[in-house]
Amino acid sequence: MAISSNGNHRVYTAPRLIQSKPLVQVRGLARSYGKIAAVADVSFDVYPAEILGIVGESGSGKSTVLRLLNLEEPATAGTYSLDMPGYAGVDLFALDRFAQRDVRIYNIGIVYQNPHLGLRMKYTSSGNVAERLLITGERTFATLRQAAKESLEASEFPINRMDDQPNKLSGGMQQRVQLAKAIALKPRLLLLDEPTTGLDVSVQALVLDTLKRLQRERQITIIIVSHDLGVIRMLADRVIVMRHGRVVESGLTDQVLEDPQDAYTQQLVHAKL
Repeated sequence: MAISSNGNHRVYTAPRLIQSKPLVQVRGLARSYGKIAAVADVSFDVYPAEILGIVGESGSGKSTVLRLLNLEEPATAGTYSLDMPGYAGVDLFALDRFAQRDVRIYNIGIVYQNPHLGLRMKYTSSGNVAERLLITGERTFATLRQAAKESLEASEFPINRMDDQPNKLSGGMQQRVQLAKAIALKPRLLLLDEPTTGLDVSVQALVLDTLKRLQRERQITIIIVSHDLGVIRMLADRVIVMRHGRVVESGLTDQVLEDPQDAYTQQLVHAKL
């Protein structure tokens, strides 16, 4: 792990073996609800094709961070930028809602813990994916269907079920439909909020294998939030540990999980043993 100073913020970055600019830069991120600070002074970088895990107990602020990165709600303080054409160095929180919508649609994909947040349960699975593709202006049914099929195939969804509604599918299949929808427009940043919660261990392994393959083949940058340290160990290059809305420890995943330095991280790791 490398910790640098940027004003008053501690910035958690990847080792300098990575010779590229960060894709994601977050500085002093905060989000309060009334007098309750859900996130306070969170700063980190994520590099292209890197997988960053964010862990912590319920209420630690990790899912709030993900919602902020998806521009679903405003930050109370801090800046957030993506190194992408037209947006390099731009604070995305300062954009108007129409510009934020464009950033979210074309550059960011998200898979929610609850599929009902990411899918229309009474649409077909292919229709859910095609809905995202409609944003590009394509209106030819055959083209939309073929593109939706290709995205579903990439997420390893069984194509013979592509006309089934998500409410008729298993939890694992619903997550694959969400994943297909999230990657349909080939975003460079993919956000995952507890994507394997509630799935059987064998199904979890299949979903994680699919994510690792997609990351490798498409060079997608991934930020994954999970309470399951086994999932983080399998998937993430680096990990951030959060407690009470703040980062308490950060580093290479194996380093943090094998030799935690912070007392809270030690408690978290030992509780999972």
